[in-house]
Amino acid sequence: ASHLRVGTFQFAANWGTVDELQALADYALERHFPSPDTGVNRYLSLLQNVIERQASLVAQWQLVGFIHGVMNTDNMAISGESIDYGPCAFMNEYDPATVFSSIDTYGRYAYGNQPRIAAWNLTRFAETLLPLLHDEEQEAIAMAQTALADFSALHHARWLQGMRAKLGLFSQEAEDIVLVEELLRLLEQHQADFTNTFRALTLNRPDQTTLHGVPAFQQWYDDWQARLGHQPETTAQSQRLMQTNNPAVIPRNHRVEEALEAAVNHRDYSVLERFLAILSDPFAYTSEQEEYSAPPPPSSTPYQTYCGT
Repeated sequence: ASHLRVGTFQFAANWGTVDELQALADYALERHFPSPDTGVNRYLSLLQNVIERQASLVAQWQLVGFIHGVMNTDNMAISGESIDYGPCAFMNEYDPATVFSSIDTYGRYAYGNQPRIAAWNLTRFAETLLPLLHDEEQEAIAMAQTALADFSALHHARWLQGMRAKLGLFSQEAEDIVLVEELLRLLEQHQADFTNTFRALTLNRPDQTTLHGVPAFQQWYDDWQARLGHQPETTAQSQRLMQTNNPAVIPRNHRVEEALEAAVNHRDYSVLERFLAILSDPFAYTSEQEEYSAPPPPSSTPYQTYCGT
């Protein structure tokens, strides 16, 4: 929708005048969040809207196992769209510590850290808007802090809503978070594939997961089935909900490399074209997609990715 980023506002706040910053904020409001003038604080509304969109975006990333390689402020669009993800990838085995930028040695942008980094970036965004929020700096800071405090709850709500959908749950129960967290604990403990586990559950083929035969997983599966029984929707309706929220296939790095190798070294674009066709509808659950759902073979060499590659 635009290339306006948190970094754009940082540049304007650092090098421009307050009038220029206000012109940028007004343009952002008009382009992304148009609304009638109701007397509300427009710049507080801008901050709140960006917070809400980023909370939703990061939740969506995590729901499909996506890891943005470099979540700095210049790679964060205020529109709530993914841009400049650089050395990104989709997670294979579930591990919150997974990173896909080989220079990220401390895991700053790891899968499990993405909400925290988004909150940090949003704090930088709020700092740029302080002169517009209120003439009194302390009042402006208080307003920004109140808005930022909503991020965690917004993200968690979007994420939990998405996890319910991934498990075929239409209704909400307080214990749902326990069900979700136990499954994720089992995935991490047994190094199970994130996408393929949910794919197997969608197809009601728990025997196709690496968790099959694990007593704790069988108990979880029984608890899940009991939870599904609490809602009026049919099994078929739950499976349809799961199918629209659990991709059958993701662009795994070894498949990307396969397509690149054929194109670059052999000028054979058919591998890429078929791969793109498979990925064009990741929720289709076609027989052709099964071949592409396999995780990469074991390797003793860590997969390396850098910005610009």
